[in-house]
Amino acid sequence: MRVVLTIWSLIWAGAVAAQQAADAVAPEAAGAGAFENLPSEFAAALEAKNAGQPVTASDWMVAAANPHAVKAGADVLAAGGTAADALVAVQVVLGLVEPQSSGLGGGAFLVWYDAASGEVTTLDGRETAPLAATPRLFQDANGEPLKFFDAVVGGRSVGTPGTPALLAEVHARWGNRDWASLLQPGIDLAEAGFPVSPRLAALVEGDQERLASSGVTASYFMPDGEVIQPGNILKNPAYAETLRSFAAEGAGVFYGGQIGRDIVATVQGAAGNPGVLSEVDLAIYRVKERPAVCAPYRGHEVCGMGPPSSGAVAVGQILMGLEPYDLSAGPQDATVRRIMGDAARLAFADRGRYLADSDYVPVPVTGLLDPAYMAERAKLLEGDRALEEVAPGNPAFDHALNWADDDSIELPSTSHISIVDAAGNVASMTTTIENGFGSRLMVGGFLLNNELTDFSFSSQSDGVPIANRVEPGKRPRSSMAPTIVLRDGAPVLAVGSPGGSRIIGYVSQAIVGVIDWGMNVQEAASIPHAVNRFGTYDLEEGTAAAELEEALTEMGFEVGTRALTSGLHLIAIGDGLQGGADPRREGIAYGQ
Repeated sequence: MRVVLTIWSLIWAGAVAAQQAADAVAPEAAGAGAFENLPSEFAAALEAKNAGQPVTASDWMVAAANPHAVKAGADVLAAGGTAADALVAVQVVLGLVEPQSSGLGGGAFLVWYDAASGEVTTLDGRETAPLAATPRLFQDANGEPLKFFDAVVGGRSVGTPGTPALLAEVHARWGNRDWASLLQPGIDLAEAGFPVSPRLAALVEGDQERLASSGVTASYFMPDGEVIQPGNILKNPAYAETLRSFAAEGAGVFYGGQIGRDIVATVQGAAGNPGVLSEVDLAIYRVKERPAVCAPYRGHEVCGMGPPSSGAVAVGQILMGLEPYDLSAGPQDATVRRIMGDAARLAFADRGRYLADSDYVPVPVTGLLDPAYMAERAKLLEGDRALEEVAPGNPAFDHALNWADDDSIELPSTSHISIVDAAGNVASMTTTIENGFGSRLMVGGFLLNNELTDFSFSSQSDGVPIANRVEPGKRPRSSMAPTIVLRDGAPVLAVGSPGGSRIIGYVSQAIVGVIDWGMNVQEAASIPHAVNRFGTYDLEEGTAAAELEEALTEMGFEVGTRALTSGLHLIAIGDGLQGGADPRREGIAYGQ
């Protein structure tokens, strides 16, 4: 076991080092250059964010990771479209202007509040493993885990995309605008071109060696061998053509048409690292409606996406663990941070043991969020020092199965969209292609995901199976945590973030910020991060959180400072609407 852990620690260290380099460019990424050629009111939204003030509105609001995408959604809402219509427009533009994070080659989870029925629905548009995948997909000939980027770059890591099917499903259920009209903003922008944002340019610069592994990808991001620069006008005629086909033929063009055939040919033909995705995998893909997972917290119901996402369960466990404790001293109080950090460690211990695709393994969601079980876990936080040892608990289980702890790597990328429409419908969707730039393979002007690397690279540990191992048709575990918070059955907050497995900490902290610390949504998006998952307490460098290092160290934590580039987008719902966007990225909130 010690040898396996040592090998895995080396893989993890290499992946983390690469991501730290990408994170380091993020704080400079929220510049006004992304607002070129946009109406002045969108620049005003940036000014409000930079001033730490929420954006307010009375009728509708959209918060997303790029102003061009926000404008596309805002135009739909202003014309009477629903949050579902706006979601389609926002996502197709994000896939163009923020291609490294999400797009038509990836997957997403949606949490939807329907104003007419008062119901919360969750839709699973997560990618699936090809039918030809085996538990040894990410192992070498000796059964040892591959190095992370040896697994990521190329076709091996590509799962069946779910985003096109999810967008079509959302529109069919809740949209009221003409389908093709929702794709037109993306077509127009792809043909006319858009100014490259500082964030996109910096990320391309940092990843150019891997991007160069595919000729099509390299020619787009590094035309004539030169990395794109901030302010360059980037056109994507191939993406415009993809959207035209999507507009005319619907999602079928991805799952049984020419685009689907192109995806399969690209994956299977990837030089040096081909994948096993087939046309059959595309043909059988389905979006799944799953029960919302809700947890109580201080008179609220915190609802999100259940397995295969670990987001709602882990966020719920953290909040339920915190509820017996007074957190009113705020984020700069070391005792508050001790309790929050160890509550998260306990949740992550359970996550590593039990959370996976519930279509393939039994997941004790009810037991993990049982009040009695969580009350016992919360008692572990009563001391005045960091927990010396954290282990998974023993929740009530309706199957007598024994699982080993997971060893998957999940690095920050992804994007989050929050929308409220004039009728009171609420959409909270987290969307991803997994690692920045995904598999680095490009088809039809969009990048393909590397989502399969969210599975555990090992299939067992000392003969005990790992719940999140690779299996044909299975959906890899995620930490995406799109969330809608309700009070007395009515929505009061939509929230979510990118950030790999740290998403869980970002989202739970934002909820605590609003409920416990009385913050507005912009203040909650801007809280300096202090995140604990597996023992090391990560403090956001260059912020007030870093001042906690000495106190937390004295309490017994291993502590480190680093860039923590979340991308929170929040909308508070009450007498009016308030929106907040993460200052660490280039997104905004906008409404009327």
